Amino acid sequence: MSPLRPTSRAAALVAVPALALSACGAVKDDAEGPAAGDGGVTTITVGASPTPHAKILEFVDKELAPEAKLDLEITTFDDYIQPNVQLSEGTLDANYYQHLPYYEAQVKDRGYEFAHFDGIHIEPFALYSDKVKDVEDLPKGGQIGINNDPSNQGRALQLLADHDVITLKEGKDATNATIFDVADNPKELEFKETDPAQLARSLQDLDAAVINGNYAIEADLSTQDALIVEEGKESPYANFLAVQQSNEDNAALKKLDELLHSPEVKAYIEKTWPNGEVLPAF
Repeated sequence: MSPLRPTSRAAALVAVPALALSACGAVKDDAEGPAAGDGGVTTITVGASPTPHAKILEFVDKELAPEAKLDLEITTFDDYIQPNVQLSEGTLDANYYQHLPYYEAQVKDRGYEFAHFDGIHIEPFALYSDKVKDVEDLPKGGQIGINNDPSNQGRALQLLADHDVITLKEGKDATNATIFDVADNPKELEFKETDPAQLARSLQDLDAAVINGNYAIEADLSTQDALIVEEGKESPYANFLAVQQSNEDNAALKKLDELLHSPEVKAYIEKTWPNGEVLPAF
């Protein structure tokens, strides 16, 4: 598990004990959620992946939140487990880092009592390589890095299947496929399951790798240089704001979600990632 990496505005958080990862997903009784303090300003503590989630939140905090009387305290995480753990513990008021398939798997497996708002953005998966310039040039027996996260491995395999690199067994697709569900593999590619955060760093040792959008951005990889890129239209992988179920109707959290779906945020995403590494989902 990667360590926490807090932003300059938030103090480092104490590591959560292993018991917090139990299936019961202990939930803090915090029915009211964040409330206005001095001057009528409501402070909201939000956990996020560093890129692009925290960058989008920082834009909102600087440009939109003051007028809405919100103040965002943003804490970044380098892993996919702690943001939900700390939301369930009440350390966070909300998190912004996950898509629906991952969220649903976490809620089912860990018993979290969460709710979520609509999708804000999509980070397309893409196949990158330091060794070949075209997907057709992948070598026979080549090593392909693929994430070991069950909720995303099928997504990566579906990308390869959509571009005729492999085929998947009947009934298997982005929602449920694993490397054991590959039917046809004409190039006899060898799939190397790797932690998503390590794929970009391992690229030089592989023939190619399917890399999550946020980690590709952090590694300065552009979809313009990718061999193949996932379609963003009507994607089930839009990332959204998640909250405790008891706080779903909290006025400040609903206002934050409204700001995240504003024309200003859409324009910021399109300007900051003009090559489509991040796409608005609204």
